[in-house]
Order: sequence, then C-alpha cells, then structure tokens
Amino acid sequence: MNEAITREKQIKAGSRKKKLALIAAMNPDWNDLYPDLA
Repeated sequence: MNEAITREKQIKAGSRKKKLALIAAMNPDWNDLYPDLA
C-alpha cells in the first residue's frame, strides 16, 4: 500500500508532459479503459 501511495505522489509531482508520456507508453492508442472496469 505504501508503494502505491509513493508512486501516486511521484506521478502527481511530475509535469503534464511526463504524465502524457506515461499514458502513451501504457495505452498508445488512448483507448477508453472504463468499460474494462465496469
């Protein structure tokens, strides 16, 4: 749990450019992931 909180803080502290790069690396087609959660 502490690792998840630490990672969340790292992501939130990053620049918008870094966040977009992270999303593009994990989901290059920018697919809507909500249907997979429901």
